[in-house]
Amino acid sequence: MAETFDSIFRGGIIANQDGIRRADIGVRNGRIAFIGNLARASAGEIVNCRGLHLLPGVIDTQVHFREPGPTHKEDLESGSLAAVMGGVTGVFEMPNTNPLTITAEALADKLERAKRMHCDHAFFIGGTHENVSDLPEFERLPGCAGVKVFMGSSTGSLLVDDDSGVRNILKVIRRRASFHSEDEPRLNERKHLRVPGDPSSHPVWRDVEAAMKCTERLVHIAHETGARIHVLHISTADEMKFLAAHKDVATVETTPHHLTLDDSLYATLGTKLQMNPPVRSVEHRDGIWWGLHQGVVDVLGSDHAPHTLEEKAKPYPDSPSGMTGVQTLVPIMLTHVAQGRLSLERLVDLTSAGPARIFNISRKGRLAVGFDADITVVDLKRRVTIKNSWIASRSKWTPYDGVPVQGWPVGTVLRGKRVMWNGELVGPATGKPIEFLETLPREHAPDKPSNRLWPS
Repeated sequence: MAETFDSIFRGGIIANQDGIRRADIGVRNGRIAFIGNLARASAGEIVNCRGLHLLPGVIDTQVHFREPGPTHKEDLESGSLAAVMGGVTGVFEMPNTNPLTITAEALADKLERAKRMHCDHAFFIGGTHENVSDLPEFERLPGCAGVKVFMGSSTGSLLVDDDSGVRNILKVIRRRASFHSEDEPRLNERKHLRVPGDPSSHPVWRDVEAAMKCTERLVHIAHETGARIHVLHISTADEMKFLAAHKDVATVETTPHHLTLDDSLYATLGTKLQMNPPVRSVEHRDGIWWGLHQGVVDVLGSDHAPHTLEEKAKPYPDSPSGMTGVQTLVPIMLTHVAQGRLSLERLVDLTSAGPARIFNISRKGRLAVGFDADITVVDLKRRVTIKNSWIASRSKWTPYDGVPVQGWPVGTVLRGKRVMWNGELVGPATGKPIEFLETLPREHAPDKPSNRLWPS
């Protein structure tokens, strides 16, 4: 008797942690039940994937979806719609909302609001001077991606810029903490270097030394406390070389825009290129690629941080820093694959296996039996020109407007159900909180034998 599945994804080419091969994927109860030849099997839905590549669901570990707060530029529903339209199945959302996500109540509020989300999700708790004693409890709450600390001021008002404050946080938490690493005293000292009306002065103000000095401080404190740190959106070649020597404590994120854009584009993009930390020179872009090729970089995050075009049109430095990115992550990086800058397997590592490895995500990060059937389906040959009209974010623009790409997200599959297919939303919002090994519900563990991951 032929096997029966809820759904079969047939004839595709699987790009996984163990290489690339042609195989079918059978799904039952939202999880992968079989990988191989399912020509004789039946299913409630059979999806023809011939000519397409099936990647483990892409996880974007840094987005800002603005809710609660200035939802005129983004909210959890619209941000997650942008994610699935771009082939992203899961996101980690940042705490610099209004109010800040620095309490258990604020996290619970976000999780309730997130029932409208199209993709799976987790939320960072912001580390502050005031909530440090509660962080060991907060970081273990369901739906929490971990603790995020801003050592340099960025969008929002979260700030822990002193070594003692960072040290106190790293002493008490047990999960890996994520950091925005720019030296706040140096940023304050150099504000006079901002040239009104000239966004190209942004990387002059927020210079390489501001990033490097803070990252050196952070790594020193991590060694001192024996803590694990994750340094976000590396923008300098100097930091990449430094962090290569400190992989015992530090994991590293970079972004598609720091890998793709450079400071020559301030002339045409103006404040649309304005980010924190800044887009810098080709020399630093090349240094980030060096870190990616050498294995220093662990994950990609889009740092999706939308503002409206009206807000971005304000003259520098009154213009806000941030750009959309979650929807363009996959096609921009697939274009780098097409151009030979990285392999498809390395992209899989950066966007699924890597996030699962360093954040201890449960049942995600690879295509394997027993794992959630989250799949990013892509056409590596398809050529498209990105347009603002494609962007599903409420902000409705991208710095890549008019940029031709090769490699396109054809489908977004969440637990075996198609959410997006061929550019159309084909299913309701079914996003769920992402589970982590440190936050698994205790009632799931059997009484005997014990398999708890922590002492009672």
